[in-house]
Amino acid sequence: MGKYASAFRKGLFSDRTVIVTGGGSGIGRCTAHELASLGAHIALVGRTQDKLDAVALEIREDGGSVETHSADIRDEARVIEVVDGLVAAHGSIDGLVNNAGGQYRAELKSIKTKGFEAVMRSNVVGGFNFMREVFNRSMEDRGGAIVNIVADMWMGWPMYGHSGAARSAMWNLTQTAAAEWGYAGVRVNAVAPGSIASSGLDTYDAADDSYMQRDLRGEIPLQRWGTEAEISAAITYLLSPAASFTSGTVLRVDGGAPNGSRSWVKPEPARNNEPFNPFHRAEAPKILGD
Repeated sequence: MGKYASAFRKGLFSDRTVIVTGGGSGIGRCTAHELASLGAHIALVGRTQDKLDAVALEIREDGGSVETHSADIRDEARVIEVVDGLVAAHGSIDGLVNNAGGQYRAELKSIKTKGFEAVMRSNVVGGFNFMREVFNRSMEDRGGAIVNIVADMWMGWPMYGHSGAARSAMWNLTQTAAAEWGYAGVRVNAVAPGSIASSGLDTYDAADDSYMQRDLRGEIPLQRWGTEAEISAAITYLLSPAASFTSGTVLRVDGGAPNGSRSWVKPEPARNNEPFNPFHRAEAPKILGD
């Protein structure tokens, strides 16, 4: 099967404990693999134990250190229980990757209040729960790094208005936490993925196939989907000592999408840009075909 071919040096996160929420699939799974390959002890958090167990087995087969915690990040008491357990077992929590969340494709006029609130709670409230608890129970005393996953929502997000609102809130929360928690040596940043070919694409309805398989020319300057590993690499950088003076910022990983959305000319076919995909267990989403 081989090993994760990270661009970062081996042992970079030795003796560090990092929580990855939404670690049972997609970007979370890939990030957990990369950080584990660099020496981190990974605490995988997610709602579905079977998915967490599958990823944990992969990481152990590859020689990494991992544990799993089944939890709904919206459940404040359960989040406290998970964080307390990790601090008791490992002494500190050194990193948090706030990746859990999700959305569905729908026009604003059709989104029910219950659905809107569910997306807000998954993408903002749950992330806030973990941020607050790792800070109060570990990072205020020992420092650490938090990376929140937001999205390419800079000029509105048609068909995903609920998620755009939630991710925008998470971005503001990132900036606020960076300001309030800097005194403790806690860095808080965000990564904003664009169109990423992850397993999450396969959760959409069949009616969305044509949208997912659309021609990206004129929409994304690099004219391709990104890989999970390209997001993981950005997260890894922001958790690393190389980003020790970086806080309150967002790293866009989107192929230049916001810069291409108002193109006045038909773009030439893209060239000289190959996907970065060192993840040896990567699986292409079925919806995009071969």
